[in-house]
Amino acid sequence: MDHNGTIANNIRRFRRERGLSLGELSRRTGTSKQTLSRIESGEGNPTIGTLETICEGLGISMPALLSTYGSNIQLQRASEGTFHEHPVGSVRDLDRIYGTGFAETSIIRVQVREEAEFRPHSRGTLHQVYVISGQVCITGEFDRVELSPGDSFRFPGDIKHGYRALSHEAVLHVTTTIPQVAQFKPLD
Repeated sequence: MDHNGTIANNIRRFRRERGLSLGELSRRTGTSKQTLSRIESGEGNPTIGTLETICEGLGISMPALLSTYGSNIQLQRASEGTFHEHPVGSVRDLDRIYGTGFAETSIIRVQVREEAEFRPHSRGTLHQVYVISGQVCITGEFDRVELSPGDSFRFPGDIKHGYRALSHEAVLHVTTTIPQVAQFKPLD
């Protein structure tokens, strides 16, 4: 998704979560309803100052506005990973997810040769899997994905999903983010 699309989705999502109309957000920010509507539809080209004002009106940070939240699936093969300089050496960023709640991070040894299926977790849960060694197959309400060392895969944990080792054992680093509040307030 392009940056304007991400910004548009996030403004609309945060505004709805807070139960704000376009008129109320306009009043809080001093930005016209027409301008806000264009930004929410992805048609506007807001300045940094306008985005900062909108963030203040919504009570969010700029990184929250610019981060993709709740994307369904993201696959990054080992060959696509890039490293950047860091004080400790070099770092490969796997993903950035904004949300409220908590994160669990685990090393999992997958040894089952037949698929181990899991029920959906709470709404909004995401799994980020990085394969350290071995090969694994992950299934769910998406195409079956086979992963090898260095591959990274993010998928929704709030659907049925399963893991199966394709080698003797697969060692995975798994980060699970679990929101503590609903992502969207139901519209009347």
